[in-house]
Amino acid sequence: MSSSRPSIAVLLPCLDEEVAIAGVVSAFRRALPDARVYVYDNGSTDATAERAAGAGAVVRSEPLKGKGNVVRRMFADVEADVYVLADGDGTYDAAATPALVDRLVAENLDMVVGVRVEAQGQDAYRPGHRMGNALLSWLVRRMFGAVFTDISSGYRVMSRRFVKSFPALSRRFEIEPELAAHCANLRLPCAEMPTRYVERPEGGESKLSTLRDGRRALLTIGLLVKEFHPFRFFTSVAVVLGLIAVALAVPIVLTFLETGLVPRLPTAVLCAALGLASLGSFLSGVVLDSVSRGRQEQKRMAYLRYPSVQEAVGDGIVPSRTPAGV
Repeated sequence: MSSSRPSIAVLLPCLDEEVAIAGVVSAFRRALPDARVYVYDNGSTDATAERAAGAGAVVRSEPLKGKGNVVRRMFADVEADVYVLADGDGTYDAAATPALVDRLVAENLDMVVGVRVEAQGQDAYRPGHRMGNALLSWLVRRMFGAVFTDISSGYRVMSRRFVKSFPALSRRFEIEPELAAHCANLRLPCAEMPTRYVERPEGGESKLSTLRDGRRALLTIGLLVKEFHPFRFFTSVAVVLGLIAVALAVPIVLTFLETGLVPRLPTAVLCAALGLASLGSFLSGVVLDSVSRGRQEQKRMAYLRYPSVQEAVGDGIVPSRTPAGV
């Protein structure tokens, strides 16, 4: 087992955050003095990049708009043993990061999520976002068996093996449900810790839209169920189509038994088509389930290419905050 210290990278995706970004970078540098802080600018039209660089961050750009695109680029570019992912809007408590990192290392986890707890007197959590987050968290627990209670939190600490095996297919704010689904799909050890959540600094503006981004997150969860559990997904579709076909066919069959006639031929044709579609959906689920298992094995092998976070740290070594390489 290695006795080297783990390298830590702080990853901050940003879009027009000139008001907050310098303070966020400084806060993370104080919390993790030797970590390297990366700010990925997603096409800002203000002075975000200049202020981040002035505060001591490594500044890079990602022209493809959307948080998912930025996270995919950061995960591909940056090499480290431990990754801290947060937002550049000043709402997350950087001082909590050492505790999150220490728990990741001490328990040999792959991800620790900072559960948002509003600071006293703060109104950082809009009611619509709170309700939407509760619904999304419940759906992810039901669909994937994940234990997360704050699925939309953007504050996470992750191991290298988690980051490098994560496909990162989402384009925008749907990235958070995808992170949770990846963890649940590979049955990786994860945990949650409460962290302080505060309002944006005055002058900052949220990029989130409750309805628009909530709709995208719901669609992403549906697509992830199809990808990770195709048998369950397509069997459900088959059952629905089959029930509709039976409901429409019953009166036709009863009439035929009584009179020997089929008076509603178009409905009979529709019933037959629905029955065939139901059978096709079931068979698709059977075939795609085997494909999904193969993809899961590939992701598992990619995950196992990298050492665990404790192997990177070494037995009995307290994690220090050494710079991440690229």
